[in-house]
Amino acid sequence: MTDAGTIPTNSFTLRGPYGRRAVALSVAAAVGGFLFGFDSSVINGAVDSIQHNFELNAVVTGFVVAVALLGCAVGAIIAGNLSDRWGRLRVMFLGAVMFFVSSIGSALTFSVGDLILWRVIGGLGIGIASVVAPAYIAEIAPRQIRGGLASLQQLAITLGIFTALLSDALLAWGAGGASEPLWFGLEAWRWMFLVGVIPAAVYGILSFTVPESPRYLIAKGRTKEAKEIFARLVPPADLDQTMRELTNAIESDRKNSGVSLRGPVLGLQSIVWVGIILSVFQQFVGINVIFYYSTTLWQSVGFPESASLGISVVTSITNVLVTLVAIFLVDRVGRKPILLTGSVMMAVSLSLMAVSFMFSTTDASGAVTLDAPWGPIALVAANVFVIGFGASWGPLVWVLLGEIFPSRIRGKALGLAAGAQWIANFLITVSFPAMSSWSLPLTYGMYAMFAALSFFYVWWKIPETKGMELEKTETLFTHPPKVKS
Repeated sequence: MTDAGTIPTNSFTLRGPYGRRAVALSVAAAVGGFLFGFDSSVINGAVDSIQHNFELNAVVTGFVVAVALLGCAVGAIIAGNLSDRWGRLRVMFLGAVMFFVSSIGSALTFSVGDLILWRVIGGLGIGIASVVAPAYIAEIAPRQIRGGLASLQQLAITLGIFTALLSDALLAWGAGGASEPLWFGLEAWRWMFLVGVIPAAVYGILSFTVPESPRYLIAKGRTKEAKEIFARLVPPADLDQTMRELTNAIESDRKNSGVSLRGPVLGLQSIVWVGIILSVFQQFVGINVIFYYSTTLWQSVGFPESASLGISVVTSITNVLVTLVAIFLVDRVGRKPILLTGSVMMAVSLSLMAVSFMFSTTDASGAVTLDAPWGPIALVAANVFVIGFGASWGPLVWVLLGEIFPSRIRGKALGLAAGAQWIANFLITVSFPAMSSWSLPLTYGMYAMFAALSFFYVWWKIPETKGMELEKTETLFTHPPKVKS
């Protein structure tokens, strides 16, 4: 304690004065997550129209859907260095501009080649935002509510998914179909992309209104500015200690400025592999198949386009609600129990989907149908899968990625882990059209296997980080050197 007094009761609850200020800043940063979710699902309602408009086969269609993820991977990898050099806010603005330009270009595309270009540009912006947002939140959040605030990133992603799917449905319903003209002679699917300029503009504007990360300011010698920001986020009794601890951590980082990610485990430090493997598991369970291809999937089992779009919207609402549950529980129950429970729910529901599609039939034109009772069973199982993911692996992987890395390598390691996540996302997304046309049971069976493996990995490798100081969580993942006798 300092002479300023004692820390007031409930200072660090989400409803307390300091908690509310931290929430406001975290919400602003998490708009980057909204862009992430919006971009990942906006193409859902446009897939069939793009395929028919440009006469694409299944492999090329999968590549067009997934190619943005390659841009995301590159953006995520470079974001750490850029944000350390330019600051978090300038990099946020860069991501917003790239997504804004991509939304316009994708809407006005005239060939599959330039659509791919605009998708990659948008992906770069999204990849940047996917790294900067959780890093910024982790750096301004008091440890007592850090888990809940870090989960706002995933909540924003789910809201972005919901908004994209809802706007897709409304535009398609208004035009009478995604391929039908709507306003100014542009088809509805083009307007689906154009809607993205709104959240991109909001994110760009917010990057000028929120304060810079105190950690970045101290690293640049702007200690007075950092203290003024922290004065609004922590009680006076905790202010000097917070500044002292952060300054010491930054000085320690400078002494280790030459430290790289390289290590003895396949060329990387073991903690970096923990982040990469968590990221890969998050994607290899196949969650984005639901959000990229759900409209096409439900049409394949007998639902018309309008109903399929409606089902996708309901699924996205479910995703938002269960993410709120995760935010409520993460700092109460802890990270590990929630991840284990989610792995079980995903493995069971995906297995049920695999079994359901064993009873599907394919007609002469290649169309897949799934009769009762297996169609409704698959639909329920898909939504249970979304519940299991949205309440666990969706938000908590982002929480852990913001917590587990040592501060001296956090920016680089977070960028690499997020890059691995995007590459894994790309592999699942680009392969689904071809794999599903070959065998849906095998496809969902593979996702179920990864969900089961994720359970054992968390049980074996992931300790609990609930309530710990950000600079101390790294000690859970490292082993002290052995003293030679």
